[in-house]
Amino acid sequence: MVSVFCVLFSFFFLCTHVSSADTISADFTLSGDQTIFSSGGTFKLGFFQPGTSSNFYIGMWYQQLSVQTIVWVANRDKPVSDKKTSVLKMSDGNLVLLDGNNLVWSTGLKSSSAHEAVFQDDGNLVLRDEAGSVLWQSFDHPGDTWLPGAKIRYDKRTKKSQRLTSWKNSEDPSPGLFSVELDESTAYKILWNGSTQYWSSGPWNPQSKLFDSVPEMRLNYIFNYSFFSNATESYFTYSLYNTQNISRLVMDVSGQIKQSSWLNNNNQWNLFWSQPRQQCQVYTYCGSFGICNDKSQPFCQCPHGFRPVSQKDWDLKDYSAGCVRNTELQCSRGEINKFLPLTNVKLPDNLEVWGVMSFSICGSTCLGNCSCIAYAHDESSNRCLMWTKDVLNLQQLEEDYSEGNTFYLRLSASDMPSGSSSSKSNKAMIFGAVLGSLVAIALVLLAVIIMLRYCRRKRTRGEKSDGTL
Repeated sequence: MVSVFCVLFSFFFLCTHVSSADTISADFTLSGDQTIFSSGGTFKLGFFQPGTSSNFYIGMWYQQLSVQTIVWVANRDKPVSDKKTSVLKMSDGNLVLLDGNNLVWSTGLKSSSAHEAVFQDDGNLVLRDEAGSVLWQSFDHPGDTWLPGAKIRYDKRTKKSQRLTSWKNSEDPSPGLFSVELDESTAYKILWNGSTQYWSSGPWNPQSKLFDSVPEMRLNYIFNYSFFSNATESYFTYSLYNTQNISRLVMDVSGQIKQSSWLNNNNQWNLFWSQPRQQCQVYTYCGSFGICNDKSQPFCQCPHGFRPVSQKDWDLKDYSAGCVRNTELQCSRGEINKFLPLTNVKLPDNLEVWGVMSFSICGSTCLGNCSCIAYAHDESSNRCLMWTKDVLNLQQLEEDYSEGNTFYLRLSASDMPSGSSSSKSNKAMIFGAVLGSLVAIALVLLAVIIMLRYCRRKRTRGEKSDGTL
């Protein structure tokens, strides 16, 4: 009887000193396999491992879905290696993650009076003081996912925007190359590396209540979109007409922003819309020297004579590092190079116009310049186009696309495919080089002859003048 009483007393004591299931307070720590649930049981918070990674992160995911879907990560660029020795707790008015005695992540409030963190059922983790005032919330620090009810803001006073930023790859939640933000024109734009814009929603249309470049928003029987603007800020948010539905908007590792809904019958996410619509419209998706093809899987390939810089990254669908040559060019040492023709392609960025000339002379000019790594010839204008820097956004077009170009990529002769059709173009370049040299020699000889004839005439005239005096 005494032992039963002790057990009951111990259970009562623990219950009175442990936070409720959705709250982290001063006397609560989360470690190992421990988790907490949001107030209505929709979300779970705890340590997780993405894919086959050996790293651990504090994150949120849907509790009831068969597929673990992470919607927020606290320490996305600072993983821990052992969840058993790592602790999430309240400390000095902040929510902190410790790895042993080392601070890994913190909410970063100064002179904070927060005494608890409450996990709301909309997926928002909120720090509150004793009066219930919100001092910090995860909705103000989004990762790659935009949940219903959250806002993506543009601060008109500081001229700064909140951003959704993609994961680096499917197993690394650290910030990737792609982000989406709201700008001062009330348009959403997707950026590469925080600077190069490659897609825009267009400004918000207050009459139609949608962004003009996202016509899918007209199908608003699922999502209720709202845009707000005042003197200090602008923000966009959305909600669900049926709160039983599960939906999320993600800045994906593909460089596309995607809105999806969960299908209970199929136990999978169903894509509602994505932008840009075509994968190859994503800026430098395949990296340097990579070829993007919307009709192939995977979308990125390396040209003949090249290989992925990191096969591991490519396996994780991170193609950003691009391709590297199998054999480095040794042009300055007199090595013979050739050109591999890539037909029916959209020419890459960073081109330089080297003047108006024939195809053969264009090729021979590139061959004679060690800094020239590729060339193309515009037949309509006879312009010679050359590339001396990274080859970015090279795209393979469909076979029936009539406006494609031929791109001549410089390779070491040892990397040329056997029986390549490039032999014809290389012969043409040799012929062009010989012809160009002969023309140059002829012009020099002609100039010498003209000069000699001019001097002879001048001397003859001088002699006649001397005879008349």
